[in-house]
Amino acid sequence: MTRQSRSDRVAIRHKTVLSDDWASLTKYAFDFRRKDGTQELLDREVYDRGEAAAVLPFDEERGTVLLTRQFRLPPYLDGAGDGAWMIEACAGLLDGDSPEQGIRREALEEIGYRLHDLTLACRVYSSPGGVKERIWHFLARYSPADRIEEGGGHAGEGEEIEVIEMPLDDAFAMIASGDIMDAKTVLLLQHLKLEMGGA
Repeated sequence: MTRQSRSDRVAIRHKTVLSDDWASLTKYAFDFRRKDGTQELLDREVYDRGEAAAVLPFDEERGTVLLTRQFRLPPYLDGAGDGAWMIEACAGLLDGDSPEQGIRREALEEIGYRLHDLTLACRVYSSPGGVKERIWHFLARYSPADRIEEGGGHAGEGEEIEVIEMPLDDAFAMIASGDIMDAKTVLLLQHLKLEMGGA
């Protein structure tokens, strides 16, 4: 007896594009067959930003990491106050580049650093219940000599990015204190801590 593919239990009926501006928001209607064989028509809205990449550069010799701080509207709308200026790993959309090319480009634009020994930590969906975005998460090495551009992002795109260098232990402690609340950054800091033999 052959096992039936789970994807055979889903059939898209139709889709309606609700918005196609900065990213696309589409409403899907689809048939979903449950394990017991019953079938129902469901609908979901899916936000599609494309694929993205994030990187946590670290200097093992000095025990430091590079992070960014920038304003984010959703936390502001959620009442975060000064916490709306989120501390995050450098990240951005791939815009058709490979993940490695895309994150190297973003690192120069946002933090002004050239990256070394780029290694993939994981690739995950940011919020699979309603967002199609997948993020490639990388670690990379850097040293003070690798700052070759100003960084700060593109003012023409509304970016005002502050570059922050801090000890890894301080950054890791900021997860527990609530000063770092960005999921990709938490993931990368925890991954780096494990890679370096931390508890």
